[in-house]
Amino acid sequence: MNILILNWRDPRNPLAGGAEVVTMQHAQSWQKLGHSVTWFAASFPGAKAKEGIDGVTVYRRGNFLGVYLSAPIFYLRSREKYDLVVDELHGIPFFTPFYVKGPKFVFVHEVAGKIWDVMFPFPLNIIGKMIERIMFFPYKKTPFVTVSKSTAEELHQIGIQHITIIENGMNVQKLSENFQKEKVPTFIFMSRLVKMKGIEDVLEAFAYIINEVPNAILWIVGTGDKKYEELLQKKVNNLNIKNNVKFYGKVSEKEKYILLKRAHILLHASVKEGWGLVVIEAASQRTPAVTYNVGGLRDSVRDGKTGILTKENTPKELANQAIRLINNRKLYAQYQQNAKKWADSFSWERTRKKSAAFIQTLIK
Repeated sequence: MNILILNWRDPRNPLAGGAEVVTMQHAQSWQKLGHSVTWFAASFPGAKAKEGIDGVTVYRRGNFLGVYLSAPIFYLRSREKYDLVVDELHGIPFFTPFYVKGPKFVFVHEVAGKIWDVMFPFPLNIIGKMIERIMFFPYKKTPFVTVSKSTAEELHQIGIQHITIIENGMNVQKLSENFQKEKVPTFIFMSRLVKMKGIEDVLEAFAYIINEVPNAILWIVGTGDKKYEELLQKKVNNLNIKNNVKFYGKVSEKEKYILLKRAHILLHASVKEGWGLVVIEAASQRTPAVTYNVGGLRDSVRDGKTGILTKENTPKELANQAIRLINNRKLYAQYQQNAKKWADSFSWERTRKKSAAFIQTLIK
C-alpha cells in the first residue's frame, strides 16, 4: 500500500516533539510490512521541500496554519494513489472526510480542551474550545487511534465511538554498572518549554522545595520560544532560585538518559498530556515522577507505586509530595524498583505490532 500521513510537523521540525517520535515508530512498522509511507507536513526555515527520513518520504508545504490548506491540494493533485490516509490531529484536524473517500483514520494524542485556556487569551480560548467540539462532527464514522485511556474517554464524551488505544513504547536504555544518583537531591523537568507543559508551576514548586531542602538542584531540559525562555529566566531570578537551577536546552538522546539516570525525581505539571512518554523514560532509569493529576500523566504514572499524582494541581502540593518522597529513603527505593519494572513492560516492538495489525483491519 501507499500510506499518506498528514501531520503539522515532521521529525526534523525544530518544534517536533514526542508525537512525531511516536508517529515515526508507526510509520516504520508499516514499512516493515512492505508499505510505502509519505509524510506531508508544514515547512520551516531552512527546510527542504522534499527529503527522505528513515525510509519515509517527507513533503513540506505552507506554515503551521497553511499546511492545513495545502494538504487537500497536495492529496488531490498527487500522482500517487494513496490507499490509506492518516489524519493526525493537533488541535486542528485536516478534515479528510471532505476529500478522502478511501480508508483513513485519525491519530490523536490528546484533546486540547483546557490547553486553549492556558495558551490563548479570552475570548480566543472560548472560541477555540467551541470550534474543537464542532470540528469533530465530520469524523463521527471515522476510526480513531489514540495513546491512552484518558484521551479515549475524552473522545467518547464528544461523540467519537470507533477508538483503538495503542500505547506508546520506548527505547529502553540499560543502566550502567556504576549507576549512581547525584549526591544532592536533584529534580528534573524535561519537555518543550511552553506554558501548557507547566514549567512555571514547576519553578514555583521548586521554590517551595528549596525552603525545606536548601541544597536541592533543578535541571530544566528542553527548548522553546526565545521570549518565553527569557520570561522563565526572569521568573527564576524573581523566585531567588537562580543558583539552584540549570537550563540544559536541547540535549542528545544519550545525554537525555544520562540526566534522567542521575536525577532523583522527575517533576511534571502539564495541563494535560496524551501519554507522558518522559515519565516512562525516567522510570526506566529508576527515577520516579511527581506530577499533576491530569489526563495522560495519570496513565503513565502508577500513583503510589511508580510515582505520585498530586491531590491538588498546585505548585505547593507538587512540592509537598516531592519533599515527602525525597525525604523517605525506604519509600523512594520502593518507587524506584516499581518504576523500573513498569518501564520495562513497554516496548516499541509491541506498539509496532499493534499498529501493523490495526491498519490491516482498515483495508478491504
